[in-house]
Amino acid sequence: MAEKKEKAGFICVKDTIDGAYPSLVLGINAARQGMESKIFYSFMGLNMVMKGGADRAKFFPPGVMGAIPGMSTIATGMMKKKIDKANIPRLADLQEVAQIEGVELIACKMTVDMMEIDESKLIEGVVIWTAEAFLKYASECKICLFT
Repeated sequence: MAEKKEKAGFICVKDTIDGAYPSLVLGINAARQGMESKIFYSFMGLNMVMKGGADRAKFFPPGVMGAIPGMSTIATGMMKKKIDKANIPRLADLQEVAQIEGVELIACKMTVDMMEIDESKLIEGVVIWTAEAFLKYASECKICLFT
């Protein structure tokens, strides 16, 4: 009988650059360590699994700097240059890598319903789960993180 895989779950509720990378990086690394890995996207995080959503992600500087009009546009450009310079894949590419490596991307049903999202607007391969279904999975996880 095959040994049962350990499980890892990650929850992403932000549609920002700094909100979306952690769950993908951790999800991919969990899969690479032989774990069953899933990322649950809820509230604003759901935008990350909408077609084109990863390309629209921005970076908002913390504190007073983030309140200055136009600063998020400048900060997003700077952050994307740092990401490119460090040879880190862009978010959409990282999502593709995640799916190829077996990480399941999951959209929150409540958020899909609340935002009246047409399922055809989700990127290919995304499944929809209720919070109850994710909690059942999370209760079996060795690692479950809110990123």
